[in-house]
Amino acid sequence: MVRTQVQLPEEQHRALRKWAGRLGISLSEAARRCIAERLAREEKAPTRAGKTPSRADLIRNALSVVGKFRDCEGRSDVARNHDRYLDEAYRS
Repeated sequence: MVRTQVQLPEEQHRALRKWAGRLGISLSEAARRCIAERLAREEKAPTRAGKTPSRADLIRNALSVVGKFRDCEGRSDVARNHDRYLDEAYRS
């Protein structure tokens, strides 16, 4: 392993330490797991021809969901569920 020093905002440090405590693992192991999970997600991210999506692609995908989930009665739960809706939109 390579020793690395990382500075975290207090809130992230506190949350990571709390999570590590719940799992019964060290702070270092918790950080490694977070990094590994993120990198695994990046590898599974949709790409075009094996390349990272361009900024234009990302903007086009994001804009494709605008107005898509409107409630015909005028109410909207987009503020609460926007992550789920974006996930659904990117999977299609």
